[in-house]
Amino acid sequence: MSRPVINPGPVDWSGENPGMYLKETADGPFVTLISFFRVVLSPHGKGHAAFLLLDPQGNGKDARKPNVCITDNEPLAAYLRDNFVAHFGAFKTASNLKGCRFEPGWDFMASGDGRTVHTEWFRSAIGQVSLTWDQLGAPFIVEMPKDKSATGNYTITYKWEGGGLLGGKSLRLTGMTRG
Repeated sequence: MSRPVINPGPVDWSGENPGMYLKETADGPFVTLISFFRVVLSPHGKGHAAFLLLDPQGNGKDARKPNVCITDNEPLAAYLRDNFVAHFGAFKTASNLKGCRFEPGWDFMASGDGRTVHTEWFRSAIGQVSLTWDQLGAPFIVEMPKDKSATGNYTITYKWEGGGLLGGKSLRLTGMTRG
């Protein structure tokens, strides 16, 4: 069955969603989980949400290893956490995603050439943050049918951008439709 040129399903959100999933050793647990969203269209408007779980298996109460979401749109951040981030592979095992506290953020800026390096930079009540993906490979498109997506509810199109800080990988979301 061929796909329609224009998908009739509603768009739940559109924008970018690079991430970083870091381990200290290849066979060890994740020690940091980051999912950054730059949303240009959603039921909750535009905005940014940076889920920074620096203690993914703990409570994130240690100021040196917080579990926070820095955002300029808290209703959007809650929507993304509950309907998307909670279904992402590594985040499924994070013990306290639901308890991740929201902190106000501002001055969200992107930089880099998009071919070799990309940086997201922003300020927050707990300090400034800089997330960098480098050594980006040649991009290619991944189309994932809804039965293979993290939530099982969405058809997703990604632009794979390869490499990342400390060997992480980056997927830049280019489209998501329900149904």
